[in-house]
Amino acid sequence: MLIVREKLERGLELLKKYEWLLDAYVLDFFIDDHWSKLPGNWQKHLESIPLENLGDLLKNENHNTQLTWPLDLKNLQEELRKLCVSRVPKHPPDNSLPCSLLDHPKLKYVFLKRVKPKKHHEIIRMAEICALSQQKTPVDFIVDFGAGVGHLARVLGYGYGLRVCCYEMQPDLNQQAREIDLKLESMAAKHLSEDETTHFQRPVHLTHRLESSTKPEQFLSSIRQALQLTDDNFRFGVIGLHPCGNLGPTLMRMFLGCPQAKFLNFVGCCYQKMTTQSTHPREHVHGYPLSSELKDKNECQLSYEAREISCHAMEVYHDRLRMGDYQHLRIHSLRAAAERIIVHQFPELRHCALRNVKYSPGMTFHQYFQKAVQGTRFEALDSRTLSNQQTETDLANWQRIVSFYTLRLMMAPLVESIILYDRCLFLMENDCQVQIEAIFDPRLSPRNHITRAVKP
Repeated sequence: MLIVREKLERGLELLKKYEWLLDAYVLDFFIDDHWSKLPGNWQKHLESIPLENLGDLLKNENHNTQLTWPLDLKNLQEELRKLCVSRVPKHPPDNSLPCSLLDHPKLKYVFLKRVKPKKHHEIIRMAEICALSQQKTPVDFIVDFGAGVGHLARVLGYGYGLRVCCYEMQPDLNQQAREIDLKLESMAAKHLSEDETTHFQRPVHLTHRLESSTKPEQFLSSIRQALQLTDDNFRFGVIGLHPCGNLGPTLMRMFLGCPQAKFLNFVGCCYQKMTTQSTHPREHVHGYPLSSELKDKNECQLSYEAREISCHAMEVYHDRLRMGDYQHLRIHSLRAAAERIIVHQFPELRHCALRNVKYSPGMTFHQYFQKAVQGTRFEALDSRTLSNQQTETDLANWQRIVSFYTLRLMMAPLVESIILYDRCLFLMENDCQVQIEAIFDPRLSPRNHITRAVKP
């Protein structure tokens, strides 16, 4: 716990020093002249190097010793490397427990039908870890929060033979899940022997919404009813694959509030959607901070902008820089140039949402703007307002935005690490053994850290 506290304290000090960078909206780059806020030696150096060298700032491993960076910038990266939770999963992992049915020539398609590569990667590794947790900390069943159509639960139930209760608030998703369960069982009956299906456990799908105000007694009552349990003499594990925003902290509180809950495995996401003391002062519970260590510190707050940038794919951006894929990175400059025009015409409409536009090679600013404002009140803007010297100057400085955004991404793992350390302390303060590590390929799944906890 001492090491976590020390890293958290130092991390907050570093964050305070660079909050001007983390709290800066890239779309305000030209309006607020973000470039001028960078140290002079950073500006000079960043304007003198090829853009592909910027990728060095986003590397998890050591610096390219052939590159020379301003000393304070190099020291910052070294400090981040020491303080941040590693984003590189162990390869091969320390423990492995493959599911043989996932390789069955017929059944593997039913298990993960219409599942995108990202989710496919996550489900296989998450199921493996949950099965290993069951071996180390035996429980009667597992509760999968935010189960969706039950892909993870099916791998656990039919692949590993674990009893799973799917806690999902959308009834249509639960209905789809039940239909897929039956289809898998039908396929298994055709292609497997009876001995090969004796371990099957059909998931139980419970339509229910877990709120931060839900009491453990209410939750346990719903579980008993769904699983037809006659008493409270049972043990269970709590799992969640990318519970959004406050749902992750809510899982942690529920885990701690239920004596029967013995292990917790979850991978969080959407940190920007969490409530905080500063954004929701009237609420009694928040998504951050959780630990008593931070609740008493006013300087521990994380802005929306900081939490939002912590969810971006740093490794993907690194790859694009290294490959010279600059055109795709110009989209930020187009959006920032558009923001200056909009604010000049309608000062009160700053930060209004525009349509997302996917950059295509050769896209002009006019083409971008027309797509971005389609269906909005800005659609009627005179096209002549798009053509002026200021806009031309802004667009010519697009490389500065790439450099500035790279610096913000370099700081992003610090924000995520502070959130993870806070969660770790919260669980440790409640007598849990806690482990946080990267388990997914960050290029496929940017939110790749699992928080694992075991209660005595």
